[in-house]
Amino acid sequence: MAPIVLYHFPMSPPSRSALLVARNLGLDVEVKILNLMAGEHMQEEFLKINPQHTVPTIVDDDYVLWESKAIATYLVEQHQPDSTLYPADPKQRGIINQRLYFDSTVLFGRAYAAFAPLMRQGATTIPQEKKDAIMEALGTLNGYLDGQDWVAGENTTVADLCLLATVSSLEKFGVDLSGLPNVTAWLVD
Repeated sequence: MAPIVLYHFPMSPPSRSALLVARNLGLDVEVKILNLMAGEHMQEEFLKINPQHTVPTIVDDDYVLWESKAIATYLVEQHQPDSTLYPADPKQRGIINQRLYFDSTVLFGRAYAAFAPLMRQGATTIPQEKKDAIMEALGTLNGYLDGQDWVAGENTTVADLCLLATVSSLEKFGVDLSGLPNVTAWLVD
């Protein structure tokens, strides 16, 4: 069986989350790095695979999929359906899915809105309201972790791995997590 091909950009939290899930499942993955800053995702060869020109993108035999959360859940369902990373119980999955959507639309969405202008448009500062929005979202994450080690239950799930990719990027960008004891303890685990 050929390895899964993962088109990846290391600076991208969604891209890193797909890689984290694949590695946690022990899957054979061939990582193909695309430099988004150099426009490699706009080359004709990649556009034939993913016309939305986004990473991560996987090719699993003849199956192509993009969007990090779709990839994360697909990898578990296709390759290790009994994994606790994405359990079959609908109520457990409901919480995991909620946390995944929180990451995509709230935490990562706010982080992207704050940091993309620095990376792509030459901005030199982040407006305070964008910093506050990130901290509000991190406060929500801190609440999810109140009284538990993992964001969606008793075990590490795809939600933890996806949120880890986002939170670690925020930390790299200098976001102070010291006022979020549950988040900082979770990062250590």
